[in-house]
Amino acid sequence: MNANHSYLTPRLSELSVAEKPQERLEKHGPKALSDTELLAMILRSGSKGRNVLSVASQLLKDAGSLAGLVNWNESEFANIKGIGRVKSLQLVTVVEICRRVLANRREVEIAVEEPQAVQNLLESHTMGLEVEKFWTLCLNRKNRLIRLCETTSGTASHSLVHPREVFRDAIRFGACAIVCAHNHPSGDPTPSAADVKVTRQLREAAKIVSIDLLDHIILGKKPNDPRNRGYYSFQEAGMV
Repeated sequence: MNANHSYLTPRLSELSVAEKPQERLEKHGPKALSDTELLAMILRSGSKGRNVLSVASQLLKDAGSLAGLVNWNESEFANIKGIGRVKSLQLVTVVEICRRVLANRREVEIAVEEPQAVQNLLESHTMGLEVEKFWTLCLNRKNRLIRLCETTSGTASHSLVHPREVFRDAIRFGACAIVCAHNHPSGDPTPSAADVKVTRQLREAAKIVSIDLLDHIILGKKPNDPRNRGYYSFQEAGMV
């Protein structure tokens, strides 16, 4: 066989019309496409020896599912044969768009009254994070979310926050109350001494500016939480 035609998998042009993702998309719509075909539509092309469906299939196999790709970075995408730098950047961009769309949908008219509601709201923000981030949830009189503010972004081991940074956002957006939250990259939401200290500082500052601090929540993951909850609430612990 001529080396120029020694493909490990059939070229996309050799597939029947019924097997081609674009033709299936045009005829049946996006819901008819498999996860592999949806990825193939983003990738558009494969490489020598691998058609785009084969590359997409390898992506799903290595990630475990579409959801698994949420935690991937540029270098992980680029490690897949058939995905170069440009395609890996495109995939990272698509993943980030999905994160933001999901986050924005959850932020509309949400009542933030329970720690679980905060955890659900910030789930898409904390996926795959390797550093600590601190958020201020600005609320109206009915505890409805006015604005979600990323107050600080720290290092792999800690995130520094000062009450003035927290209440600057709260005052700016006319909040009547706030809920503070930050993540622990380790997944264990057990508070550190620094977490306890900053919570006390926030509690005292809230009294001065007359903006209620409803809670400070540490976000983790259930498998890493000794209590199997995935979060720690200072309000539930009686410290707020």
